[in-house]
Amino acid sequence: MLTNLEHIGLAVPDLAAATALYTSLLGVGPYKTEHVASEAVDTVFFRVGGSKIELVAATAPDSPIAKFLEKRPAGIHHVAFEVDDIEAEMARLRAEGFVLLSEGPTRGADDKLVCFVHPKSAGGVLVELCQSIAAKQSNCI
Repeated sequence: MLTNLEHIGLAVPDLAAATALYTSLLGVGPYKTEHVASEAVDTVFFRVGGSKIELVAATAPDSPIAKFLEKRPAGIHHVAFEVDDIEAEMARLRAEGFVLLSEGPTRGADDKLVCFVHPKSAGGVLVELCQSIAAKQSNCI
C-alpha cells in the first residue's frame, strides 16, 4: 500500500545551478547530496514540509536522466511514494497489470530501496516506489 508522497524528482541539466535556484526558492538549503552509481546520477534533496524535492542530474550521457533531458526540458521526472513493503507492493502492482522497470527493488538515493512503474502503464507518469532500507531491515528481524 502506498503510504505517503515521499518526494518529487526533478530532472536538471546543471545540478549546481538548480541547487542554487531551489535554495533561494525554498529558503532553505539541501539536507543531502548523493551519487547513485547504478543510475549514473547525482542527487540533491530538500525537505518541504513532510515531503521532499529531489534534484537529479546525469553523470553519464547514457543515464536515464540524460535520455529524459534529450527529449524534454528540465522539470518533473517522477513522483515517488513511500511503501511499507516494496516487494509486496511490486507483486500487487504486477497483478493489477502495471509494468515495472525492474524485477526487484534496487538501492536508490536517500537510503531507499526503489522500483519504478513504467509511465505507459501509469497514465504517462513515471512512478517510483520507495522503502527505507532501515525499515526493510527492521521488518526482517
